[in-house]
Amino acid sequence: MGLHPLEFSESYLDSPAFRDKIKAHEAELDKTGRFIKELYKDGKNLINATKQLSLAQKKFAQCLGEFKFEYIGDAKTDDEKCIGEFLFFFCIFTFTNITETLMKPLEKFRKEHLGSAKAERKRYEKETEKYYSSLEKLLNMSAKKKEPQLQEADMSVEVMRQHFQESSLEYVCKLQEIQERKKFECVEPMLAFFQTVFTFYHQGYELAKDFDHYKKALQINIQNTRSRFEGTRSEVYELMKRIKESPQEYRQTSPISSEGYLYVQEKRPPPFGSSWVKRYCTFVKEQKILHMKTFDQRSGGKLGETESVTIKSCVRKTTDTLDRRFCLDIEITDRPSTVLTVQALSEDDYRFWMHAMGGKESVTSITKHVFIFTGINDQGLYRVVGVSSKCMCVFVCSSNPINLSLSFSRSLPEPLMTYELYKEFIVPAKSATPESRVQAIHCLVHKLPERNRLVLSLVTKHLANVAANSKQNLMTVANLGVVFGPTLMRPQEETVAAIMDLKFQNIVVEILIEQHEKIFGHAPSSSPSLATTHLFAPTRQSKRLSRQNRPLAVYNPQMESRVLIPTLPNSERRTNRLPPFFSVTLMKAKAVYPCEAEHDSELSFQVGAIFHDVTLSREPGWLEGVLEGKRGLIPENYVDIL
Repeated sequence: MGLHPLEFSESYLDSPAFRDKIKAHEAELDKTGRFIKELYKDGKNLINATKQLSLAQKKFAQCLGEFKFEYIGDAKTDDEKCIGEFLFFFCIFTFTNITETLMKPLEKFRKEHLGSAKAERKRYEKETEKYYSSLEKLLNMSAKKKEPQLQEADMSVEVMRQHFQESSLEYVCKLQEIQERKKFECVEPMLAFFQTVFTFYHQGYELAKDFDHYKKALQINIQNTRSRFEGTRSEVYELMKRIKESPQEYRQTSPISSEGYLYVQEKRPPPFGSSWVKRYCTFVKEQKILHMKTFDQRSGGKLGETESVTIKSCVRKTTDTLDRRFCLDIEITDRPSTVLTVQALSEDDYRFWMHAMGGKESVTSITKHVFIFTGINDQGLYRVVGVSSKCMCVFVCSSNPINLSLSFSRSLPEPLMTYELYKEFIVPAKSATPESRVQAIHCLVHKLPERNRLVLSLVTKHLANVAANSKQNLMTVANLGVVFGPTLMRPQEETVAAIMDLKFQNIVVEILIEQHEKIFGHAPSSSPSLATTHLFAPTRQSKRLSRQNRPLAVYNPQMESRVLIPTLPNSERRTNRLPPFFSVTLMKAKAVYPCEAEHDSELSFQVGAIFHDVTLSREPGWLEGVLEGKRGLIPENYVDIL
């Protein structure tokens, strides 16, 4: 696992976990700075100490070979893996005359970029201290003061909050930009040096020939990494801009819980009164549990113990009974006589906590479109990542064609490759071998809705034609992957972690273009994920088929022991007809073998078919479910319960 992405939404929460992520990024940049300093020092020793050339070479090579680039996210691309491996390969060569080509660019990177990160860090720490100090003064202010004084104090803290949050956002962006930038800013000088170093050797020509394929491969890796960096950076800056404009819309980082700071009143025995302790709180909506953890950013980030309570209800506490604003009285289920009083940070924060139990879900679908593309030989076609380009298409809806830019797909309510399958497409791009990637993506494409698959086939076929004319339009498969990765597929939630997956989106789109004929030409013969777990399909006899006409079955209590037990949340369990662990409406099953119906009450299906509303059948060894609008019987040992 590499460095955790720094989400912009977390800048507003400013949680303990977020501060830990910040520290990890800062430690990595400090390590990079120390590495460059050491490399620079060793390089100068190598130039000046000719009598100790062999020793200096060894030290420099060791320093270079042991350094590893950390990556943001949970996996590396093939290009990033190759760049890391080339560092070790480079260290076996003899280095000399490296000041201009290698040492100065590295030192420049250290001073300019790592130095700017330190300046941002100081500004961030300064704004943190100013904001939290002023916030405590505001919250301790008597609510009985005159309204103009209260408003003036609120406005003052709001200004400091905005400065702090903007500083946090910019610092997060700067940290991640430098982490990504160093992959090519530090490696490019090394590549430039190796293009000249061969002339120093007596056998330079032979060495250059041997190294040529490594050099060309690395040039491609660096170019791909740089192109993906540019696309990722533009997306990150766009996300930061949207969050700056409407921060409250991005505060909620989890659909199942709400997080933020609350000041908790801790009562003491008389005559000591009470004290207010700032705690980072997480409210889990389904269980109605509030987890409270003591944490103060200004005390070195030391965590206290976690206390958890189950909430029955909460009401606003008036200033008539307590001389503090934004307060809530929380009734605790497991301690009936106890009322917990907490204070939110502002009026907006108070409303956020009061609304914490709400939720909504929207489902969108894509309509059928047909496209005709033009301008295939234009130089620089689709050069701009994920937005409008030179190429135009004809958008056919009903009988009226309309000319539109290819940026249309960015405005669709859901991308062609659907939110539901997004993570499944990303997984093989991160970890699978090239052969298994193609096989997995082939299977996943045929899980798409038919309309989506047809449109995707048309678009990628066009892109394959564009790539075939890359000598004229200069758009290779890799370039098209960078452009159309965030266009054809994207996650439902906009986060920095999702943006870091852009490079894997590019890989998926590259495969769709390169393997277009195979992927869209025919349906896959089998699912790769099932090949290793199901070696032999069940026989027809094992279906225990009855030839009698039988009605569609209902639940039989005597068959309770035969139910496959899935893991479901308590809220999704039904107890009126089935066992408590078997859901009537939410159960799904996936076909792991093909089956041809031998009776009118059975369903025919292929590998990968998804059955909905799956229940037990009265017939032993059978289930009942819905496939493509038809309800029928399914052999139990032909499917896996999802």
